[in-house]
Amino acid sequence: MKSITLFLVAFLTTIFTSGYAQLKTETFKVSGVCSMCKKKIETASKMAGVKSLVWNEETKMAKVAYDNKITSLESIQKNIAAAGYDTEKFKAENKVFKNLPECCQYERSHEGKK
Repeated sequence: MKSITLFLVAFLTTIFTSGYAQLKTETFKVSGVCSMCKKKIETASKMAGVKSLVWNEETKMAKVAYDNKITSLESIQKNIAAAGYDTEKFKAENKVFKNLPECCQYERSHEGKK
């Protein structure tokens, strides 16, 4: 009887957890300069489906963990660009970029961004 109960518990746990979050972890480049940029980039990534995003000031790389059933890497990068920071795929609007604090205005590259 105990073995049947343990089997059922294990089986049901497997079934119920397989339908939950499909976390993906990816990295991408985000332009920025300072610790203030770090805070703004990480805050801009806070949206439904994003478990965490950490931006490294030295490497300019963001590491994100997100539920790909709820959001996409593209949506995350669009939110960061909307906050004024260029990503690998999206360029922040000039007006938004120019409203960043002076210390956050990095040298921009315009290649391959929308």
